[in-house]
Order: sequence, then C-alpha cells, then structure tokens
Amino acid sequence: MTSVEPDGDKTHSPPKAAATDDISDAERELYGGRLRYDQSYVQHEGPLTRLGFGHMAAALPRMAGMVLRTGWQTDRRALAGVVAAQLGQGATAGWGLVAVNSVLTRLFAEGPTADKLREALPSLAVLAVMAVATAVLSAWSTAMSGRLEPQVERAVSARYYTAVTHVEVEATERPEVQRILEAGRFGTDSARNMLRLSVGVGNVVIGMVAAAVVLAALHWTLLPMLLAIALPKGWGAVRSARREYLSRLNWVDHRRAIASLLAYLTRPHAAGEIRVHAAGEKLLSSYEEMSRQTEAEQRRLARAQASTDLIAGGFAGLASLACYGVLWWLLASGGLPLAVGGTAVIAIRTSTARLTSLVQQVNRLYEELLFLTDTEDAIEVAGENAIPSSGTPLPAPALEVRTEEVSFTYPGADSPSLDGVSVRVPRGKVTALVGANGSGKTTLTKVLAGLLMPSEGAVWWVGESDRRVELREADRAQVFGAVGLLAQDFPRWEMTAAANVAIGIGDRPRDMGRVRTAAEGAGVLDLIEGLPHGWDSIVFKGYERGVQLSGGQWQRLGSARTRYRQAPFLLVDEPTSALDPHAEIAAFQGLWSLAEEGHAVVLVTHRLAATMKADHIYVLDRGHVVEDGTHEDLMARADGLYRGMFAAQAAQYGHTPMADAVPGPRGTRPSGHRAAADPPAAP
Repeated sequence: MTSVEPDGDKTHSPPKAAATDDISDAERELYGGRLRYDQSYVQHEGPLTRLGFGHMAAALPRMAGMVLRTGWQTDRRALAGVVAAQLGQGATAGWGLVAVNSVLTRLFAEGPTADKLREALPSLAVLAVMAVATAVLSAWSTAMSGRLEPQVERAVSARYYTAVTHVEVEATERPEVQRILEAGRFGTDSARNMLRLSVGVGNVVIGMVAAAVVLAALHWTLLPMLLAIALPKGWGAVRSARREYLSRLNWVDHRRAIASLLAYLTRPHAAGEIRVHAAGEKLLSSYEEMSRQTEAEQRRLARAQASTDLIAGGFAGLASLACYGVLWWLLASGGLPLAVGGTAVIAIRTSTARLTSLVQQVNRLYEELLFLTDTEDAIEVAGENAIPSSGTPLPAPALEVRTEEVSFTYPGADSPSLDGVSVRVPRGKVTALVGANGSGKTTLTKVLAGLLMPSEGAVWWVGESDRRVELREADRAQVFGAVGLLAQDFPRWEMTAAANVAIGIGDRPRDMGRVRTAAEGAGVLDLIEGLPHGWDSIVFKGYERGVQLSGGQWQRLGSARTRYRQAPFLLVDEPTSALDPHAEIAAFQGLWSLAEEGHAVVLVTHRLAATMKADHIYVLDRGHVVEDGTHEDLMARADGLYRGMFAAQAAQYGHTPMADAVPGPRGTRPSGHRAAADPPAAP
C-alpha cells in the first residue's frame, strides 16, 4: 500500500537526505555499506522530509478527527472531559487577559494609589479565580488524558494484533501483504502519542486564539503585531524540526549499527568467539570509529541550530522593535490606552513562546499520524485476508484426513512445492513422511493442519459412514482444535515451564495434573520438578528464576506441549533432532503409544530407522509422492528411493555396504503420474 500525503503526492522513494554518504570504513568492512534496515517505516521518509508548516496545518483536521474517533470509540466520558478541559482553559486564558487589562487600566488611571489598588481588587480577584480555574482544568485534563491514553493504546493494539493473528498463513507469504502487516506494528502506540500531543496542541491553539481574540477586541493593530513577532520564531522552529529529523533519518541506520555491535558483546552465544578469536577487539574499535562520526554530526547540528536561532532571533528582535515602536507611537499619540499596551506586551510574549511549542508538537503529531494510518491499513488488509470465522462442522468424530491430488505453490515461486499429492492419515496409525530437504514434507503438514489451502485438489476430513467435509468449507476453528503441532522450529516461550506446556490449549484454565502427565509422557517431568523453582522456573536465562535448557530438553518440553493438547491428529516434524540416542528411542516409543491410544500421528523425519515401524510411509521427492507403503514394501523395491536413502544411512554405521549407485532424488513420480519442473525448496 502506498502512503499518500494530504496534498495527494505519492511518496515511496527515499529522500536524498538518506543517501549513503559519510559511511565509515568500519561500516564498509562489517556491513558492506550502510546498514539499512528493510523496514516498512521507510515509506514515510518522503512526506516527513518535505514537511512544512503548511502541510502540518492542512493535515491538522484529519489528525484531530482520527484522535477524536479513536477516543470516542474507547471512552466517551474521558474524551468529553479532555475536550471540555481544553476549551475551559482557552476561556480562562481569554478572561485572564481581560482581567489583566482591567487591572492595568485601574492602576494607570488618575487618582491616589490606594484608591486605584482598591478599584483593581475585583479584577485581581477575577485573575486569581482564572488562575485557580486554569490549574483545576489542567489537572482535570491530565487525569482524563491519563485515563484515556492507555485505553486508546490498548484498543488499537488489540484490534491490530487480533486482526494479524487471524490472517491466512498463505497471505503472510505474500511480500506485499506481509509488508503492510509489519508496518502496522509501528503505529500501535501512535494513537496514545497522538492523543497526548493533540491535548498539547489543542491547549496551545486555544490559548493563542483566545489571546488573538482579546487583542483584536482591544485594538485592531495588536493582532498584526502578534503575527509579525511570532512568524520568525515559527520559521525557526519549523526549520530546526526539519533539520533534526533529516539528521535522525540519515544517521538512524548508523546508530542502529552501533547498537548492533554493542549487543554482540553481551550475548552468551557469542562469548566464546569474542574472547578466543578476539572478535570483541574488532567490535570495540569499530564502535569507537563509528561513534566519532556520530559526535561530529552532533557538533554540526549544534552549529546549524545556533545559526538558525541567531537568524530567527534577529528577525524576531527587529519585528519586536518595530512593533514596540508602533506601540509607543500609539501610546504617545493617545491612540491606545496604556493599560491595553501592557496587556498587548504580555499576550505577545506568551504567544510567541507558545508558537514554538506548537510547531514542535504538530511536527510530531504529523509523524504519528502516518504510523497510525499504517496500523489502520494493516487492520483493513488483515480483514481482507482473514481466516473464515465459520464453516461446515467437522464429522464427529473425525477418523481420517485425506488429500486428493493436492497442489500448492508458494507466492512468488516458479514451481509448486506440492504437485498432485494424495495421502491418507487415519487415526490409530503412524503415517511417516520422508524425503530429501525441499521435497515438500513440511508444506504437506501445513496443508493437513489447515494452515495452507491447496491451490488445486481437495483435503477431506472423513468421519463415520464416510461422511466428509472439504477443508475449504470446514469450520477452521474446529480443524485447528483437532490438530496438535510440534514443528521443527517450535516457539520457545520465555515463560515458566508450566506455561510452556499449558499454552498448548490456549487461554483455557491450566490443569497441572494434565501438565505433569504430559511432561511424564515426554520424558521431561523429573527434569522440570528437579529445578530449584520447579514448574515456576522461567525457561530462559536472564530472568530471576531463569534456567537454561539444552536443545534436547526444549524438544521434550515441546513434545509435552503437544501431548497436553490431546488433539486427535498430531503432526510432528523432526521431533528428535536434538535428542540423545536413548531419549530418541523413548520419544519414538511415546509416539507409537499415542497411536495405540487412537491418535493419528504424522511423523516427518530423516531418521529412517524410526520409520520402520510406521504403519504407512509416503516418500516425497520435489513435491511428488513417488513411493508409498510399509517399510517392508518399500525395501522390496530394488531401485527404490526409500531403499536407497535407508541403505545410505545404515551404511554410516557399517550395517550395509555403501553402494556406488544409490538412487537419488529424481523429481518424477512412478509410471502413470505426471512429472513437474523442479520447484524451489519448500520453506
């Protein structure tokens, strides 16, 4: 999706300010040039570098409208309180100036000082009341904003994350969709920031408008004086804000590179090479070189800021001199009362200070608007690509999952990852999927799990009396509820050991009895209960109560998570890759016991010794099922692919001689099946 400025200009290309000049030798050596992140927020570089006060003013109604809509949907009472408080502060500011003028009028009048002070007391009282009212309204605004801001952030974040977690997996494989979804992440806190900034902008604008109205009512010449003094200050604020942003934009990747270098120094996995290979010395020397460049940029910014302040201050000073000269002439000629002149001086000084604050806050507000728009776009795109929330109920009970001539091609790929694949996964059986890397095994498990919709063919959920429901028509929530996953790269949640197991059934209440039973079945119960904090141990080093688990221990904990789910169909991908031999044997025995209990187990593995006991084996080669049958059936084929792979593994242990011509992946099916062009490796 393309970002559009308020004036309609499409802005996708980066500005000249982001050019990769001034690159240090360290950056060239370590990163091959500027370490520029491929993140979606770079699409906003164009509008922000061309940001001027005119653009900001034009976008202000849109910004205010978005904040008001979000606040109104979240907490109407709090939003009404904020708006009322801001309007009230504007009114008190105006009445305050009127009271100041009245006080000065009394003090500059003829007569004894005591009489003038006595006559000024009512106006002084009004001024005191306005000051107290302003303080009360400010406190009320702060309280209502503090109540509203976190609610707005939560509401926007919840809408965004709820939307993106319900997007079809296939859609996330499309770069144009994934980029939009990723962009939305940077705007989840922008609604809160926009609300806070809008309160500040509203306060300043209302105060300035109140001052302008009072001055215009006192004498028409005072309003041009206010603008004449304020405009140079405003120009300086806009110029400074843009320069600071351009510098930040041009050097943000440089600073990220510095942060990346320093992060390596404290990461445990890099500790060995940092010390033994002296990589730390290289990182530190590069850090010093790159930091010196950043320091030079800060000095440049300071000099430029000083120049801008000098120019803006000079013009503002000349304008002030001229305005005060006109003011003196009006006072001297009797065209303006002395009290009104004093009021004008106070209003002009406060308004010029407010203008600088206004420019800075509107600048930030505009930037937050772009990011919040990204979030809204991401929510919209997520809705367009969402998993259906309803469908045909699955057969109860579901006894088998069947694929018929299923094909699937990843977005952007030239060839299918699956091509005409037909398999059967019955309950009470172990079905093994074997083949070389990139043969389509993992993709097939995702299709079986309902995560990917086939491009062609059908996936049937079959029940009693051959009642069946096709995946595209099925209630996907029921499909997911019937499946348990143990992926090769399963999540390692930085939570307690108990949470890592119980998260297998989402937000349902935890049953510690079932947790322990699942852990015992996965062979990890004694390990967890032997930790200093037992099930409350956080299985991530670095936290209080944190512990470090090995890869094999994590794999068993992931297996416990799958067992805890107690789903009828279990899809496990390389469940023993990190286990020692005895643990591996125990893990496979556990899978077979689950099948005996009535679960369907789909086993993806390169350990072909484990497939010997599988009830049925499907051999995949470049997206095709080229062989299937029991271990004995497949070993009976003299030139079979499975037999060749099995013999190659067995030969490593000296059980069979290594043949010179072990059959390798062919990319074709047995006779009678259509061949396909070589596809890329499946993710």
